Amino acid sequence: MISEDVARRGIVLVGCGRMGTALLRGWIGAGLAPGHVWVLEPKPGDWLRNSGVRLGESLPGSPAIIVLAVKPQLMAAALPSVAGFGGGPTLYLSIAAGTTLSAIEAAPGTGTPVVRAMPNTPAAIGQGISAIVGNVAAGPEHLDLAETLMRAVGGVVRLDEEGQMDAVTAVSGSGPAYVFHLIETLAAAGEAEGLPAEMALALARATVAGAGALAMEGGESPARLREAVTSPNGTTEAGLEVLMPGEGGLGPLMRRTVAAAAARSRELASG
Repeated sequence: MISEDVARRGIVLVGCGRMGTALLRGWIGAGLAPGHVWVLEPKPGDWLRNSGVRLGESLPGSPAIIVLAVKPQLMAAALPSVAGFGGGPTLYLSIAAGTTLSAIEAAPGTGTPVVRAMPNTPAAIGQGISAIVGNVAAGPEHLDLAETLMRAVGGVVRLDEEGQMDAVTAVSGSGPAYVFHLIETLAAAGEAEGLPAEMALALARATVAGAGALAMEGGESPARLREAVTSPNGTTEAGLEVLMPGEGGLGPLMRRTVAAAAARSRELASG
């Protein structure tokens, strides 16, 4: 549940696209009254207009919570509208990919607590995972507050330092695309073996979703779960002999995939 402290402070949500909307829905679902949220969004949709949040109203005073949910390329234009909250107890929470803590802190000024978060697209259905990291001014209470807000759309992990965010971006940020491609290719392989296209896709979707749920709930390692499916000389073993061998297997391919995405994340962050 959203704490009374969050309601007392009030949230200023800057940008309400797909991820901003997911967060807002999560906060309201967790018990935050819409009237405690001020939204800065130039093109509000019907749901947002009818949600009960404050649109086009004067912003609350400090110590509000500023949540920056704009696209990275719009951050420079958005920050001045809330820069006046800086230098005090107001927390700035950014979910803009590739925008560093120092870049965010530059607008409100040194000494402003800033937390950077990297959620992923399953947050849209409350099944996301986010990583958070704070600047020097962000103490344990600010990280706790940021975690409370991000838990409205899924799990949260805390990083030791900001440099880890590139790996997070490559694993959980980009990871849903890798999984979606797995579903595509698994379905296509089933179709190639004679299944109707719709049936192959239904089987692939359900298999990936079910396996993911079992990996989350089962309490066993992925390796142990894989071994439990694999009978000696059986069909699964035959398939894994293609999928897992040496440098041509899925493991090295996935390492190269994540490394490429992490390298690109570092490039984008450096400008």
